[in-house]
Amino acid sequence: MTKRQGLDYAQSGVDTDLQEVGLKRLIAKILPTFKSQGLGAVKLNIGQFANVIDLANGQGVCVSTDGVGSKALIATMMKKYDTIGIDCVAMNVNDIICVGARPLTLVDYIAVRRPDPELLEQIGHGLAAGAKEADISISGGEIAQLPDMLAEHKGGNTFDLAGTAIGLVDLEEIIVGQDLEQGDLVVGIESSGIHSNGMSLARKAFEGKLSVHSTVDELDRTLGEELLKPTHIYVPEVRDLLDQKIPVKALVHITSDGFLNLTRVLSRVGYVLDQLPDPHPIFSLIQKHGRVSDEELFFVYNMGIGFCVVVAPADVARVLTAVTSRGKKAQVIGHVVNDPQERVFIPQRKLYGKRKRFYKMERLPSEFKSTF
Repeated sequence: MTKRQGLDYAQSGVDTDLQEVGLKRLIAKILPTFKSQGLGAVKLNIGQFANVIDLANGQGVCVSTDGVGSKALIATMMKKYDTIGIDCVAMNVNDIICVGARPLTLVDYIAVRRPDPELLEQIGHGLAAGAKEADISISGGEIAQLPDMLAEHKGGNTFDLAGTAIGLVDLEEIIVGQDLEQGDLVVGIESSGIHSNGMSLARKAFEGKLSVHSTVDELDRTLGEELLKPTHIYVPEVRDLLDQKIPVKALVHITSDGFLNLTRVLSRVGYVLDQLPDPHPIFSLIQKHGRVSDEELFFVYNMGIGFCVVVAPADVARVLTAVTSRGKKAQVIGHVVNDPQERVFIPQRKLYGKRKRFYKMERLPSEFKSTF
């Protein structure tokens, strides 16, 4: 295989291949802790966006944990910490809703180089704002002082922020994409921007060229302000769909791995995404300044679509109406195809994705409709 030109995630310090090897070893150790039946039984395999634990009364508690990654470093560079808590809430509750659960509460973990009261207050401001949007509580948390573990960054107070959210779901109403079939449609809901993935690659792409305080023609704010735009919380839109009893087949949070997240369903199917909207300008800026390939860009980022809803064609209109009534842009971006290899095709960029990677292709396989 020829080496790709330009910057990639590994060169920015994030080795996803090695992480995958380590993850498999970690999972092998924790799987024996799973209870198979009764109170506390684990209902889903690892690999779903969240897991469900049996409460033994027909209901399950849904659990997810995530952090904001090196977006925290962007906040430190900007000395602006009042929105990063929104990202923490969003990254967790957006995963909770993927299995059809209603998020209820979140606990946070904040590691700091030093306990700056102003920093903590601003983080709390964002956590509270995110909680209000997601209709959850922040019911507790932990602060750890780690001066020997967190490096100082140009005088800024470095920190890490993560959370664990729980929700509630009827065991008979868990959604894991178990009945997808050819012809089902994928509705994409717009992202608010880069969200909370790929910040290491973005920083490396702009290093020595632009600072967080730089202004560029493509953006209506500074680069740092664009990178700090909070991750959108999709709970109101998705809860509307579920409360209206629209027969949703799959719910997919588009985070790291990009549209390959669509393959995190039980059905062994593929997707042709042939109606993608133009991505936000921030993604083309990252690509230009870092000479990042299309393959890497679509693997790392959401490319303008932060959440996907898969439904039968007859239910698309109701989904679009529900989402757009909340003020969010949404459109059909593709469809499900019979593909045991579980590939994701993006004809507009001549890409296909499979097993944690995107590759270039000359043309769409003949068994799938082409838009070239």
